[in-house]
Amino acid sequence: MYEEYYGFVQPPFSLTPDPRFLYRSESHDVALQQVWQAIRRKEGFIVLTGDIGTGKTTLCRTILEQFDPTTFTALILNPFLSVEELLREVLLHFGVASKDALRAGRLAAASKHELVRVLHDFLLSLVPLHGSAVLIIDEAQHLSPDVLEEIRILSNLETNEQKLLQILLVGQLNLLDVLHNSQLRQLDQRISIRCLLKPLNRQEVEVYITHRLWVARGSTAVTFTPRALDLVHAITGGVPRMINLVCDRALMAACTARTDKITDEHVRQGADALGLTIPRSVQRRGQIQRATRRAVRVTVLLVAIALLAGSAAFVALVGNPLSLFGGDLPSPPAPGTRAMTQPLVPLPLPEPGAATLDRPPMTDGPYSVLVGSYAEPRQAIAVESMLRALKAPVYAVDVETAPRTVERRLLIGRFVTQADATTALATISPSFPDARIILGRQETARTVP
Repeated sequence: MYEEYYGFVQPPFSLTPDPRFLYRSESHDVALQQVWQAIRRKEGFIVLTGDIGTGKTTLCRTILEQFDPTTFTALILNPFLSVEELLREVLLHFGVASKDALRAGRLAAASKHELVRVLHDFLLSLVPLHGSAVLIIDEAQHLSPDVLEEIRILSNLETNEQKLLQILLVGQLNLLDVLHNSQLRQLDQRISIRCLLKPLNRQEVEVYITHRLWVARGSTAVTFTPRALDLVHAITGGVPRMINLVCDRALMAACTARTDKITDEHVRQGADALGLTIPRSVQRRGQIQRATRRAVRVTVLLVAIALLAGSAAFVALVGNPLSLFGGDLPSPPAPGTRAMTQPLVPLPLPEPGAATLDRPPMTDGPYSVLVGSYAEPRQAIAVESMLRALKAPVYAVDVETAPRTVERRLLIGRFVTQADATTALATISPSFPDARIILGRQETARTVP
């Protein structure tokens, strides 16, 4: 299993709606805030919609975790219920009745009117306690018209000052069409908030994958190359559930190849295993890229042969291969001179996703500049992008500061001399005034006086 090979504490791309893995994209963040504010304001009806696999259920479970003990909640996952069955489930979730009472007690044979009265009495009892009740129904597009009408009636349970029950309907995009039906016009008019979850864009896909790898507490050496991320976005359309499936299979392929660098080829293998079709535009782009790489390899080979041969006749025979790219062959050094040796300096890492973040630049100097520590992935990625824009040789180390708590430390270096580190610090200090020079490994580093 790749989880053991890469050292993950748990599968990073599981399909279970675990709130810990929720990535708050722009649309997810807006929806979460709108729903939360509507519930706090005692709004009657809230509707949350999104395409299949966009994370609606995960968002619902995240909302449930934010309530305090004075809020009673009922999450209904089965929409194929009769009116009486729905009322019994709500009473069960609120703790008004036990399973035994609903199966064999008085409520087992209670009418709809009696069930509603029991629910109403319970809701009224919460008022002097400043409590509240929230009903969340998932896959609401499958609710029957009779059940939807009963839900509308439940929304009428109120006092002179407030609604006694907040109702959140969660469903696919066609839920809006269901609610627009003329028979449900009264219900549609009572909806105060309508939220929409959208697929992720290319940048959000990259942060989403990084976020899930981070939460899974795996080896920070696992990275997706930029082309792999492009392909994931193209195949999945930015739908989180599809991203999870493709990335899961891509990690399987990479584990088989014993590599921690997930390439576009691993993503293709993952897509093939799932029977997914790669868009033609991506296939054509891949063919062009492969042809370009072959041309570059041939060009480099011809240049190497020309330099080794040292023959002007060879160049005259084959022409200047670099002229295809607007360049010229390098001139050989003059007799009696030696080629200049450039001093070793820290080299900037490739763009995000192209290399392992916790792998430092290829120098062995003892000095680094500690920019800061960040517990939020999005913040760490933003700061890293700023450092790259400053041409700083940035690298990162994930450190477990407490059980189940990981911080990402961003550094630049490593520098051979303290003077080099001081120069780098001066370059970034206007944007990062708290940055400082450290000596030694990050986990046991001490600040240089």
